[in-house]
Amino acid sequence: MADPDLSSPLIHHQPSVDQPEVVISIGVDDDDDDSSTDSGLNLPAAVGVVSRGFQFDHRNNPYGFLSETEPPVLGPTTVDPFRNNTPGVFGLYEAIKIVICLPIALVRLVLFGASLAVGYLATKLALAGWKDKENPMPLWRCRIMWITRICTRCILFSFGYQWIRRKGKPARREIAPIVVSNHVSYIEPIFYFYELSPTIVASESHDSLPFVGTIIRAMQVIYVNRFSQTSRKNAVHEIKRKASCDRFPRLLLFPEGTTTNGKVLISFQLGAFIPGYPIQPVVVRYPHVHFDQSWGNISLVMLMFRMFTQFHNFMEVEYLPVIYPSEKQKQNAVRLSQKTSQAIAASLNVVQTSHSYADLMLLNKATELKLENPSNYMVEMAKVESLFHISSLEATRFLDTFVSMNPDSSGRVRLHDFLWGLRLKPCTLSKRIFEFIDVEKVGSITFKQFLFASGHVLTQPLFQQTCELVFSHCDRDGDGYITIQELGDALKNTIPNLNKADIQGIYNLLDDDQDERISQNDLLTCLRRNPLLIAIFAPDFAPT
Repeated sequence: MADPDLSSPLIHHQPSVDQPEVVISIGVDDDDDDSSTDSGLNLPAAVGVVSRGFQFDHRNNPYGFLSETEPPVLGPTTVDPFRNNTPGVFGLYEAIKIVICLPIALVRLVLFGASLAVGYLATKLALAGWKDKENPMPLWRCRIMWITRICTRCILFSFGYQWIRRKGKPARREIAPIVVSNHVSYIEPIFYFYELSPTIVASESHDSLPFVGTIIRAMQVIYVNRFSQTSRKNAVHEIKRKASCDRFPRLLLFPEGTTTNGKVLISFQLGAFIPGYPIQPVVVRYPHVHFDQSWGNISLVMLMFRMFTQFHNFMEVEYLPVIYPSEKQKQNAVRLSQKTSQAIAASLNVVQTSHSYADLMLLNKATELKLENPSNYMVEMAKVESLFHISSLEATRFLDTFVSMNPDSSGRVRLHDFLWGLRLKPCTLSKRIFEFIDVEKVGSITFKQFLFASGHVLTQPLFQQTCELVFSHCDRDGDGYITIQELGDALKNTIPNLNKADIQGIYNLLDDDQDERISQNDLLTCLRRNPLLIAIFAPDFAPT
């Protein structure tokens, strides 16, 4: 019998002459529109600009001096891909079941703890003295890791997954070195470690997690900081390097970048697709009636407790046919990711949205700020990043600005609060700015509309040049700073009847470092964070 190999599946499927492995070669049609490659993001084809429902008024466009381009409009976000539908215990049946299962839960907890401890010790033994982390793990260390793999199956059993339904089979590593999967719960990484023992791509923060950090180090994890471009480039390089060498385990990536409730498929990150290697998509489902197993707006402790107190938790894993890209697609990560996401979405029978991990950041930020209905503040950030190149951190700063305008329970802001948040007073210009954002013409705006309007202004080619001209125009004495008197003189033509308190409020907003004087850097920083304010300065001296 051949020696066991850590990179091989735990369940071996014997090849059959009657059932050969299926490899699909997907080519790009000559008439395919490759315009989507410009964005660098995998966006659902169905997500696009929608009609305003009325004629855009170019004459009253307060930003016409920057561009006559009409700002794009997207439909409202109607789904929350991160919501767990059973965050608490609802119904008499569930309550009785939990009471009945409490003794079983205690046994399961003991099994979980024992399995985790044994797996941890085995992993520590396998890692002991191993310093050459750049090369594949030696075979004798892999054999020790089989103990950990068996322990992970016991952990799955303790969580109520006594049996797991599988459909299809994992392709051989030399056929598909990269596996991608939808991500619903913390259960999938445990299952895949037991089934495939792959190398994974994980956040750097996972390294410090008790027990888990040690185990994923033994999987020769590729760490990535999603907020660092350098880290992302290094991760792609490592993916290419390890995928190209059959001595490494296959690679597993969750291209959604976070867990969802499984009812939609959110946008894919491109790390798995840039190398251009064959990919096997895998679909995970959790059929349920009373208990949603997704890791959404529910704490880890509560989710584990609910799993422990179920008779059985259902899980289905489907290995889809390998997607083998053509030579053209090897150079086109966006097209390859779209084909893969479409295959997974079709198998799940769900729609694709342009949500991303950045939307989860906005959701968590809104929850942290104790806003009502936090899901109102998700904007489908993959589309925002594609259109306006606004990062997740910039989006959260825009959310801070919007929250300062005191949104109501439905997440909408009216004219009075909008003007107060930007330290403006009612006048013709300030009302035109608000109407520019209020694309629905209902007298109130959403965060998504505010972000789209801000992003549209911010990305106009003349924006930076106009900001510099604004400073030159306001700095009348040329000393490199704008005084409050100079600011008042600059604004008197666009916002009439400003009193000292009004000017002081705008001055404090523009003074980014709060040193009581406005430098060019202060002004540029403030206008980048509040690009809509450019309209109160620029009409008289915009570049031509």
